[in-house]
Amino acid sequence: MLVAAAVCPCPPLLVPDVAAGAAPELDAARAACTDALGVLAAARPDRLVVVGPAGEDGRGPYPEGSRGSFRGFGVDVEVRLGGDAAGAPENPAGPSPLPASLAVAAWLLGRTNWSAAPVEGLGVEESLPAERCLRTGEHLAARTGRVALLVMGDASACRTLKAPGYLDERAAGFDAEVARALGTADVAALTALDPDLAHELKASGRAPWQILAGAANSTPLKGTLLYEDAPYGVGYLVATWS
Repeated sequence: MLVAAAVCPCPPLLVPDVAAGAAPELDAARAACTDALGVLAAARPDRLVVVGPAGEDGRGPYPEGSRGSFRGFGVDVEVRLGGDAAGAPENPAGPSPLPASLAVAAWLLGRTNWSAAPVEGLGVEESLPAERCLRTGEHLAARTGRVALLVMGDASACRTLKAPGYLDERAAGFDAEVARALGTADVAALTALDPDLAHELKASGRAPWQILAGAANSTPLKGTLLYEDAPYGVGYLVATWS
């Protein structure tokens, strides 16, 4: 049963070593993510599943103890999914290394010394059809015990002329609707997101958000939007469902 969820953005720039001199620009986003993880811990889950976008090589399950790094972004920072250095076993059985979205999640969990429940990861292709996203979410929620989700993903990357996807006039409206849906736990609105439009707007969070919708279907959770901004022309959102 799904008892809580947190939605966080997944830019590697959340990691101060990656952002370097620009690190303070995302302090508010980091603080909101910390608050969101606090909501998850307060729900006292039996298991935390981290869901994030991944390329074809990064899709699939990642057991607790899986490792990742930010060397591809120019810094020698390693992360580990769940547990602490003494408590989490090495588990190389899953795909390796963690995709960037799950590496950011691992960094957030490590930053807050997460110890509320065992952790596992799931990398999903950004192009995963909506129907499969919903079924995946339903499967996660049907697992034994109290399940919490940490859902990683960005909104559009087309909010300004200097954005990674350049300026698209549809981006602001898309992001506003996603923010409203996440802030009100509107399962129907997330279910109805257009995968083609999300792809055109480079919104990496679409598939993870629809997995959340599948997991939360018929679950009386209430949403709270903790952060909404578009630094660098990319929509970043932090929300909790509890």
